[in-house]
Amino acid sequence: MNKLIIPAVVAAIGAASAVAWSQAPAPNPNVKIYYTTPLENDASRIVRLQSITIPPKEGNNFHRHPGDQWSAVQEGEVTLTIKGQEPRTLKVGDSAYIPRGTVHRNQNLTDKPARTVELNIMDKDKPLLELVTQ
Repeated sequence: MNKLIIPAVVAAIGAASAVAWSQAPAPNPNVKIYYTTPLENDASRIVRLQSITIPPKEGNNFHRHPGDQWSAVQEGEVTLTIKGQEPRTLKVGDSAYIPRGTVHRNQNLTDKPARTVELNIMDKDKPLLELVTQ
């Protein structure tokens, strides 16, 4: 009987793995992750350094993070909108600090690409962002 159960279990695990793999988000070609590491002296949080390229006339929707974010514009212009505040345009060399839970979005309203470098200190094992529709 074990000879029949083991192949069935292996097949079920393989099928479940294929479904899970197909539902995993595809890598974003506009995000280059330099590193992700546990925060020293606080294993409940991670540090992530990344570069984000925002193509012309694109951006993201309002969202929030389970942690703090520091962002600096390295190329082009980024329009940062914090929910309830007037949008502000950040140019090369400008930076912004976005505290935990702050609802915000980034847009490139120009005809040229924009690029930022971001340092995030986020809660471990939580999604890096939560979309906000309200």
